[in-house]
Amino acid sequence: MSNSENKLQLYTCYISPPSFSVRIALNLKGLDYECNTIDLFKGEQYHPEFLEINPMGNVPAIKDGDMVLADSSAILMYLDEKYPQHPLLPHDLRKRAINYQVANLVSSSIQPILRIPVLGYIRNNFGPYERTAWIHKHLGKGFEGN
Repeated sequence: MSNSENKLQLYTCYISPPSFSVRIALNLKGLDYECNTIDLFKGEQYHPEFLEINPMGNVPAIKDGDMVLADSSAILMYLDEKYPQHPLLPHDLRKRAINYQVANLVSSSIQPILRIPVLGYIRNNFGPYERTAWIHKHLGKGFEGN
């Protein structure tokens, strides 16, 4: 196997917040990985080669040998358990539970609103002031939960 085949393979987009979190975790843990950029604006997430890796067509996705994960929360938990150096979560159960709560609120309440199809729909169907008010209202709900 070449050195590149031994590396974690991260499929990511520069503008994706879930991809940011995985790249940050990989770097905090000091893990060696190869970054494979998927340009969401060019529709590369729908190319057959990428859909073989992640049939949902979302980023991030990661390959670790024959293991493939395509959800940022699952990726972060996997990395933290498989590579325990530089833990991402506190050992204290209460603090760790708060981390889980925040992560779930972000992934269920905030990130879905920031997806390209949702933002495209808002851009095409609302004026600039309505768009801003809509985004503030719905993102605010996610932040109020924390």
